[in-house]
Amino acid sequence: MATTLVPLAQGCEELEAVTVIDLLRRAGVEVISAALEPGPVTASRGVTLLADTTLDEVMEREFDLIVLPGGLPGADHLDRDPRIHELLRRQQQGGRYAAAICAAPKVLAGSGLLRGRRATGYPGLLEEMAPEGVELDPRPVVRDGRVITSRGPGTAMDFALALIEALLGRERRDQVEAGLAR
Repeated sequence: MATTLVPLAQGCEELEAVTVIDLLRRAGVEVISAALEPGPVTASRGVTLLADTTLDEVMEREFDLIVLPGGLPGADHLDRDPRIHELLRRQQQGGRYAAAICAAPKVLAGSGLLRGRRATGYPGLLEEMAPEGVELDPRPVVRDGRVITSRGPGTAMDFALALIEALLGRERRDQVEAGLAR
C-alpha cells in the first residue's frame, strides 16, 4: 500500500489539507497526518484539525509521498521547521515524491527540490521569491519528475487527483474521480 505523510502546521489551509487526505484515502493510500507539535492544529480559517500523530513520531519512517498543504502562516511554519527540510531532502535522495500546494512550494524551494524544475504556487508567491533555477508554470497543477506543485485552494481537488495518478496510475485516479460525480 502506498504511504503518504501530510504535515499539519498551525495556520495551514484546511481545504487543501482535508481534500488531499480525503481523496488519497478514497484511493486506498495510507495517509498519516502529523502535527508539527502535540495538540490540535488551528487552520487558517479557524477550523480545528486533529492530526493522527506528531511529526516527531514519524521522522524515521519512509513515505512514498510527502504533501505540504499551504496557507499562511502554515507554510511559513513548515519552512522554518528543520525536520520538514530533512524529510524533503530524504524524499529527494530516495527518489520518492514530494508535493506542495498554494504557499507551500516555497518550502520545496527552500529545500532545493525545485532547482532545475517547472513549478507553480499561489499566484505571485514564487515570482516574488524568484528561486534560482525554477521555471515558473502558470498551470493549476504541475508535475516535473517526482515533484508536484499546485496553485491554491481552488485547485486542491485536481492536485489530489494528480497525486493519486502519480502514486497509483491513471485508472485508479479515474475511479476515484468518477466516485466524486464531477
